Amino acid sequence: MKKVYTCFCTDVIHDGHLNILNEAKKYGRVIVGCLSDKALIRYNRFPTVSQEERVKLYRSLEGVDEVVIQEDMLYDDVLMLIQPDIVIHGDNWKEGPEKAIRDHVEKLVKGYGGELIDIPYTYNEKVKKLDLQLKEKLSMPEYRRKRLRQLIEMTPVVKTMEAHSGLTGLIVEKTVVEHEGKLDQFDAMWVSSLCDSTAKGKPDIELVDMTSRFRTIDDIMEVTTKPIIFDGDTGGLTEHFVYTVRSLERMGVSAVIIEDKTGLKKNSLFGTEVEQTQASIEDFSEKIAAGKKAQLTDDFMIIARIESLILERGMEDALERAAAFVKAGADGIMIHSRRKDPAEILEFCDKFRETDKKTPIVVVPSSFNTITEAELAEHGVNIVIYANQLTRSAFPAMKKTAEDILKYHRAKEVDDRLMPIKDIITLIDEL
Repeated sequence: MKKVYTCFCTDVIHDGHLNILNEAKKYGRVIVGCLSDKALIRYNRFPTVSQEERVKLYRSLEGVDEVVIQEDMLYDDVLMLIQPDIVIHGDNWKEGPEKAIRDHVEKLVKGYGGELIDIPYTYNEKVKKLDLQLKEKLSMPEYRRKRLRQLIEMTPVVKTMEAHSGLTGLIVEKTVVEHEGKLDQFDAMWVSSLCDSTAKGKPDIELVDMTSRFRTIDDIMEVTTKPIIFDGDTGGLTEHFVYTVRSLERMGVSAVIIEDKTGLKKNSLFGTEVEQTQASIEDFSEKIAAGKKAQLTDDFMIIARIESLILERGMEDALERAAAFVKAGADGIMIHSRRKDPAEILEFCDKFRETDKKTPIVVVPSSFNTITEAELAEHGVNIVIYANQLTRSAFPAMKKTAEDILKYHRAKEVDDRLMPIKDIITLIDEL
């Protein structure tokens, strides 16, 4: 009997999956691959049920003879091991980023004399409703809030991109690229004080109040599902910070990052060029402890951002603060630098990891931007935040367009570099 293989990466079975199984069993013994959690978050979307539950679900389906774990989104592991006579998949992977995977699978299958069959993709109102229900589940506070902790356990580096509006949130949510045959996407979103203030035309001095910043979070959460890390600046007064923690936790935000500075906020990239006052270890530890005491779930994270390297206070001061803040209850440490060379960041990570193997490390490689995520992971980094790149890329493009329209008194000269409005509209889901 021929071996027939198909891979599922779904939490909910609908007519399309059943149709593939019905076709598959016509050819022989059906083996279903369950795409692993680690592969799934790169390929598709975050799972709402565990890998074990998905395996159990697939085994319960009529026509399934065996279920295996597929660790590689390119199918190399299972195809080399099983060498199925036939691989079956919906024809939706014949275009877009997934086409690279199909091409790779076709090459592998033909290499040992197998066959690849594409089944017309099933899309009806029932399937559409199930997809929407799954998206809604992913966006619910109780599911979204815990996802950052889950990602830290599941992936070498949590790739985080800034978002400051619903539209930029959608860009972070839906951008998937194919590179060297593999798919990749961002894991989380960073709601930056700088970018939020800039989008509102305000200076980055904590002038935009929390109520306004929470509205930005609402705009993003309404149209996305990925976890959110919130830039809490200094956290404000301790008495105010506890309310911020409760509000963010209730909304479904995964983490807040607060920096160990006091007084009027000045952007860290100014370093010692402007007067900036670092909070004492004792005062900042009390703020962290108060925030941890206020939160109601184990999911939410308070991450302490250390400014010692920015303010040229030295490595020992940074390490002393890191140890104290973890002792006070911080769920992670963000270490910041404005140097173009990542050497001092890597030195901090290595020394911190000598005594603390577990506490997540967060970095923002804005100035030291030549280092890769993989290189940072080698030094114990867990979360990489691209903190302002969307804002910085949008501003010069919009400015140039405005200048050219004024210059030529028409829009023709700018049209070639504009995205068609229909492409923007397709980014936005309709119910």
